[in-house]
Amino acid sequence: MTQTARGNVEEIASARFETFQSIDPRTGEVVGEHPIHDAEAVESRVAAAREAQTAWDELGFSGRKTHLDQWRKLLVKRLDELAAVVCAETGKPLEDAKLELVLVIDHLAWATSNAEKVLKRRKVSPGVLMSNQTATVEYLPYGVVGVIGPWNYPAFTPMGSIAYALAAGNAVVFKPSELTPGVGEWLVKSFAEAVPEHPVFRLVTGYGQTGAALCQSGVNKVAFTGSTATGKRVMASCAENLIPVLVECGGKDALIVDADADLAAAADAAVWGAMSNAGQTCIGVERVYVHDAVADRFLKMVSDRAAKLRPGGEPGADFGPITMASQVNIIRDHIDNAIERGGRAVVGGRDSVRPPFVEPVVIADVPEDSSAITEETFGPTLVVQRVRDVDEAVALANATKYGLGATVFSRARGQELARRLRSGMVAVNSVIAFAGVPALPFGGVGDSGFGRIHGADGLREFARPQSVTRTKFKIPLNPMSFARPKGTVRTVVKIIKLARGR
Repeated sequence: MTQTARGNVEEIASARFETFQSIDPRTGEVVGEHPIHDAEAVESRVAAAREAQTAWDELGFSGRKTHLDQWRKLLVKRLDELAAVVCAETGKPLEDAKLELVLVIDHLAWATSNAEKVLKRRKVSPGVLMSNQTATVEYLPYGVVGVIGPWNYPAFTPMGSIAYALAAGNAVVFKPSELTPGVGEWLVKSFAEAVPEHPVFRLVTGYGQTGAALCQSGVNKVAFTGSTATGKRVMASCAENLIPVLVECGGKDALIVDADADLAAAADAAVWGAMSNAGQTCIGVERVYVHDAVADRFLKMVSDRAAKLRPGGEPGADFGPITMASQVNIIRDHIDNAIERGGRAVVGGRDSVRPPFVEPVVIADVPEDSSAITEETFGPTLVVQRVRDVDEAVALANATKYGLGATVFSRARGQELARRLRSGMVAVNSVIAFAGVPALPFGGVGDSGFGRIHGADGLREFARPQSVTRTKFKIPLNPMSFARPKGTVRTVVKIIKLARGR
């Protein structure tokens, strides 16, 4: 069956499903209608992806690179078109959408250019006891990878799994967020246009039940990005069939400002990290711990910058709406809790919540057990806390169940402080820079999840290591045989004592 015919069959089959609408959160306007795929539909797409994966794997690294490069060039050519879809479904400003897609393209290029170097067969030392063996390890594709994506960065975040999984030789079945299905559809259709002869990138759309069906569909691995609570449910579902999972959940990222920091740069980073994308960034800055010696100056700089920002749906807005309407109540509750517990609202406050928009909010001196400190807010809010020294700052930054990203501003101790932080990534004297470096692994610890996307670790995340030994020549002392002469093991013990006992 040709790709066109197969696509027509899927379109006809989709007509029997109930549908849901994607909405522009800025206006409430319907921007798309998509099928709610049931378990049977999900299984059929996984089966089709599996059928196509064999030929994709057989292309080898260079063959796949050729096709993925074609896709990358198409993404570059039509960047504005995809950016418009991202804006329509998330409400974020056009420039922010374009910045997201720049990262998508750069990561795709890195994955395809480095897959062979990272995953190809390589020799390893057989050691003393197995010196008659040639030992190799290579990383083989799992088969079909299910990717469940988020809505806040609907292209960049899932592509951290999709691009790396495809480069490693897998097929991918993608379930985008129900808030951004159009972005997922655009990505899948653009791949089919660029690589029509290899239908290894498939789409399923719907709500949580569709994602649950993907976990139960026979995929060989699942990569999930979303809340910690949902991540636990994904893990439980996959555990029934021992399906490995990669889980990237939320964060409560901290920024530490030392006494010797460049305060202007730190304040600029804090405001961008907290307010860009309306604060809807898993690695965004939510807490700042600033050395008492510079706390007043830093807070003034942050306040001046934050007070100038305005949300909105028009092109000139600094950031857009809260994409997921239910998140507004969480943001409001965290602001209320912080103020009721004694926090000082130095920018904005309770009245800053004007659905679907939230104006910038900066609160100082909040109790450390407030929900504004302990729970992910996911809005344009920032809590600024003064500390007596950076040792206290590190202790408070680490006193969280999350451990995704972090930021340090310090001229003398940046690297030292970074190493002491319990987080998957740290930016020193910048903010969120690690996400833009394709070679760096991305992921967290604790309630922020486990596993890594991006970099060599991200490529290996979507491949299974296979170790192989091959006998080069027979050895006179073979302990792994019932026919071994008496004294063989005793001789082997002597050898190991001589070789490893010193």
